[in-house]
Amino acid sequence: MRKAAALRLGESPEPELRDNDVMVEIHAAGVNLLDNKIRDGEFKLILPYRLPLVLGNDVAGVVVRVGPKVRQFKPGDEVYARPAQDRIGTFAEYIAMDEADVAMKPNNPTMAEAASVPLVALTAWQVLVERAKLQKGQKVLIHAGSGGVGTIAIQLAKHLGAFVATTTSTGKYRSCEKSRRRRRDRLQEG
Repeated sequence: MRKAAALRLGESPEPELRDNDVMVEIHAAGVNLLDNKIRDGEFKLILPYRLPLVLGNDVAGVVVRVGPKVRQFKPGDEVYARPAQDRIGTFAEYIAMDEADVAMKPNNPTMAEAASVPLVALTAWQVLVERAKLQKGQKVLIHAGSGGVGTIAIQLAKHLGAFVATTTSTGKYRSCEKSRRRRRDRLQEG
């Protein structure tokens, strides 16, 4: 097994603001398994990042500046996002992102809660809606239903009208069994 590479703290310049970009002061960033895999070089064939780089794929924060072509956001807006693959870097103080990759943060979640959503929600959407084209009345099995992607996938599938079965590890079975938030139809311990 390969030893994990160490993260290190460093300084980097403020990102360049392009015409369609919003500059966001980062208040919270999600940490994902993807970040570890990028750091360890496991995706170097499909994601040709040059190390060292600033990691981070989920963000919540406040817009501080906008490019001249930005129309949807203004300084002071609270936002959350999953930056484009070629512009990751949410483990920083600021990030510049195309306005198409950014959404207004709902009022209810905290910054930390909002930053935990974008990558897992996008993954669930891509699998269930774009790839599987899940329809009302269909049945779907979602493995690892107590994980990040699984919890969002269950809610999305139920929202779409599907019958949802899910699996979870033995250690998480009791908490999932008691939880009505996830609204799954069948739970299988595994």
